[in-house]
Amino acid sequence: MPINKKEITKAQMLKAMQCKSADELMALIKAEGYDITKEEAEAYFAEVSDMELDSEKLKNIAGGIETCWAVDGCSWH
Repeated sequence: MPINKKEITKAQMLKAMQCKSADELMALIKAEGYDITKEEAEAYFAEVSDMELDSEKLKNIAGGIETCWAVDGCSWH
């Protein structure tokens, strides 16, 4: 199944942020039951590698206010 960025949980986001490579992120995403290509994994890895979430942003993720991988595309600012 493809990734629905609005359904990403706080735990999934934290795991993704701990990945050290696109390959590791791709394995994690596949383990969660999602389909992803190497190119998509590399793009997501670049996005989550640059993210730093404070407690308010994590609360918003957990509450589902607007969840996404790319901070630039979210209303978190």
